[in-house]
Amino acid sequence: MSFFARFAQNRGALVGLIILMAIILMAILAPLLFPESPWRMVQRPFLPPLETEGFPLGTDTMGRNVAAGLMHGAWVSLLIGLVSTTVALAIGVPLGAIAGYYGGLVDDGLMRFTEFFQTIPNFALAIVLVAIMQPSLTSIVLAIAIVSWPPVARLVRAEFMSLRHREYVEAARLVGQGNATIILRQILPNTLSPIIVLASLMVATAILLESALSFLGLGDPNVMSWGYMIGAARTVIRQAWWLSFFPGVAILLTVLALNLVGEGLDDALNPKLARER
Repeated sequence: MSFFARFAQNRGALVGLIILMAIILMAILAPLLFPESPWRMVQRPFLPPLETEGFPLGTDTMGRNVAAGLMHGAWVSLLIGLVSTTVALAIGVPLGAIAGYYGGLVDDGLMRFTEFFQTIPNFALAIVLVAIMQPSLTSIVLAIAIVSWPPVARLVRAEFMSLRHREYVEAARLVGQGNATIILRQILPNTLSPIIVLASLMVATAILLESALSFLGLGDPNVMSWGYMIGAARTVIRQAWWLSFFPGVAILLTVLALNLVGEGLDDALNPKLARER
C-alpha cells in the first residue's frame, strides 16, 4: 500500500489536510481579495458581522476590516510556523545526529547544552528573547526556533543511537565510507519519518507561540496577526465578541489541522504502529 493510500485511511488526517489547504488558500488570496492594507480604517468602528456589504466579519475598534486582517494574518502565522520550524530543524538535527553517532564525551557535552535550554520554560524564554531583540518577524522566528530545537535534537539522537550499529552501517564502514557520509547517506534518511511527524506538530506549536507573543504586545508592529487581533480586542470582548472570536477560531482550526495531519503522517510513515493502535 502506498504512502498516500495509508494517509487517506485516516479520515481525521484528510479533514485536517482540507482545513490546512483552505487556510493556505486564504493566505494566497488575501492580497487579491483585500489589496489594501489591513491596518487601514475603512468604516465606522464596531460594525457587526454580516450587516454591511463588503464587511462580512465586521470592523474592529478602529474601523478596520476584520476579514482583511484575518486573511492577511494567515500568511503571517503560516510563515512564522514554517520558517521557525525549519530553523529549529537546522539546529536540532545536526546536533542530535552528532551526539547520537559519536556518543561518549561528545554526546555528554551536546546533551548538557541541550538540557540547559530545556530547564527554562519555553514561553518565558521566548518572551525574554523577543524583548531583547525587539519585536519583529525575524526576532519572533529566532526566538521560537531557539526554544523549539531541543526536542528535535533529543529525538534525532535517540534514532541515531538505535541505528549506528546496524548491519548496513557496519558494512558502510567496512567499505571505507567516512563518518560524514555514513551520517548523511546511511543513517539520516532512516530517521526522516519521526522528524517529519515532529515537524508538523512543531509548526502548530510555533503558531500558538507567535499568537501568544502577539497577544502580549510582542508581535511585529508592522504586520497583522491573529494574536494581535485577539489581544487588541480583549478589552471589548463583551461589546464586540466577533473581534476575538474569528481569529481565535482561525488559530484553533489551524493548530487542529496540523495535529490531524501530523497523526496521519505518523500512521502513513509507521504502518506497523498504526495497526497496533
